[in-house]
Amino acid sequence: MRNILLCLFIALFTLTSLAQTKEVLEKKAFNESFNLQQRDSLNGNFNRGEIEVELDGETHYTDYKIISHDLDTTYVDTTLTINKNYKFNYIRKDDFELLPFHNLGQTYTSLGYNFNSNSFLPEMGARAKYFNFKEVEDINYYEVPTPTSELMYRSGMEQGQVLDAFLTVNTAPNFNFSFEYKGLRSLGKYRQSLASFGNFRTTFNYRTKNERYYARGHFVSHDFLNQENGGLTDESIALFEANDENFTDRGRLDVNYTNAENFLVTKRYHLDHNFKVFRGKDSIKSHPSNFKVGHKFTYKTKHYHFDQTAASAIIGDAFTSTIEDESGLRTMDNLAYLELESPLVLGNLRAKANYYSYDHYYNGVVNIGTETIDAQIKGNALSLGAEWNAKVKNFNLRADISSIISGDLEGSNMMAAATYKKDSLLSLSAKINTISKSPNFNFLHNQSDYIEYNWQNTDFKNEEIRNLSFDLKSEKLLNASASITQIDNYTYFDENSKPQQASEAVNYLKVKASKAINFGKFTLDNTVMYQKVAKGEAFFRVPEIVTRNSLFYSNYLFKKKPLYLQTGFTFKYFTKYQMNAYNPLLSEFNLQNDAEYGGYPIVDFFANAQVRRTRIYLKVENITASFTGRNYYAAPLEPYRDLTVRFGLVWNFFI
Repeated sequence: MRNILLCLFIALFTLTSLAQTKEVLEKKAFNESFNLQQRDSLNGNFNRGEIEVELDGETHYTDYKIISHDLDTTYVDTTLTINKNYKFNYIRKDDFELLPFHNLGQTYTSLGYNFNSNSFLPEMGARAKYFNFKEVEDINYYEVPTPTSELMYRSGMEQGQVLDAFLTVNTAPNFNFSFEYKGLRSLGKYRQSLASFGNFRTTFNYRTKNERYYARGHFVSHDFLNQENGGLTDESIALFEANDENFTDRGRLDVNYTNAENFLVTKRYHLDHNFKVFRGKDSIKSHPSNFKVGHKFTYKTKHYHFDQTAASAIIGDAFTSTIEDESGLRTMDNLAYLELESPLVLGNLRAKANYYSYDHYYNGVVNIGTETIDAQIKGNALSLGAEWNAKVKNFNLRADISSIISGDLEGSNMMAAATYKKDSLLSLSAKINTISKSPNFNFLHNQSDYIEYNWQNTDFKNEEIRNLSFDLKSEKLLNASASITQIDNYTYFDENSKPQQASEAVNYLKVKASKAINFGKFTLDNTVMYQKVAKGEAFFRVPEIVTRNSLFYSNYLFKKKPLYLQTGFTFKYFTKYQMNAYNPLLSEFNLQNDAEYGGYPIVDFFANAQVRRTRIYLKVENITASFTGRNYYAAPLEPYRDLTVRFGLVWNFFI
């Protein structure tokens, strides 16, 4: 409740600011009316939006900038598209390759995997907690001529909601700051499935007036609390699948345990700044040379807890009658670089050095027979590398190479990519990437009050990942991507939730294509993904086919077009496979060999509307639940959602 109240306070602050400036705005001479533009999800290029926003004649929509971690710039988007419908969830991302658990704020089953990351540094683990986590690369920065805010609300499951409030302001043309708070609380339909989150983010973006010094940074705090029930009991599974009318109230079904919860708290401090030592005068004035010295600093803390008031025999034997598992990770990144931007290198060339330190720790030493589980694993690593970005006519070229040269870890990455862009309607890219990295820390080092969940694997080798990917974006043809991945020493949790390294390589093919077909006011939006595991299918498992098809109607209603409506149905389907099981103690997924899951349709009805800068969303989820059979699961023992009606809105303010 505290999280929601803080969100409401931010929203109230924004509304109060609007009221205070209303009189001033009314005195302004608005003489230009424009439509906010953004890349349309249906045709891939910039199109006129559906709403008109009146701003000062000296202000243009391109002044409302969103700057990504990679310095790509887009603009504030208030349009209503089918892609906005796909992203209207609590993680605010398209979840095509994900299958949510029944309650808002629970984890997801992955229906597909991406191996495009360049990072060769290990993470903490507890990966089931990270679907709503904002990494450094996920943080955007802003530059706006007037205060800009956004309020997002969506109803949850059984006494639940999520509220995301955002505000960004430029106090001067060269300084911007932003605040965002996302609060979530949802009770869920099944027993012991409460989710409660609070995510806070603040950023700043600064440059000197002579544009020689740039600095940007952020602070991000996450806390994720989930009550865990371990799924339905065998008896409850039988009652669920039989559609027993006495148990349509899902709270009556028994679950495996009713006294457990896990909790992840993280904080991150990030600073990225650089100084132009000199700026040359090239004959090509549009591409002046400059030489920069820069520094990036990132400090992260993560704490993971699993608590249970009484140990469960389902999990295993325990040292104590109550379970209080706790682990932590502290990391620090210090990266220094020298960068030359000049036509002589066709773009920019950067040399970099990175010092990384880590401390993965528990409360004390654990002795099990002759085996000792240390209280902490700590160390450091020094890496050197270089990056190159260039543009040659219609080609953009990128390369990145780094390697650890000393320290307690081994790792490296090599990446090369090329993109051909003919115009805004066609682009084709190819990328090759190789990474050698240590497995995550929870594969190497784990302590628990449960006896079988203690290990220290000093003999695990680095995972060796090789990935080749292609992307095509074409308005006339389709959007498509393909990747081939090979992984040596793939690390996973087996059916007993023990960490294992595969002796056999994984060969994984993924092909995805999407195309929208318009006929009058109707649109059929299609996305299909094909996956094949040629080697390693015994421990790396994905559905062969995943498809999503949306048929919807779009049109303005009433005279003078005050309301834009988009309504239709979305069909999603994935083929049966041996889906991984969820382990709430580790917050990880592990293998299971008991049954196959999938092969059922998920049909949702949606009716979305736009009134000026407000988008309103209504969705009826899994409308076919009552007549397709109660065989829909998000993971073993974890049923997917029954028929559910949910609504929400996204509201932008421009002061």
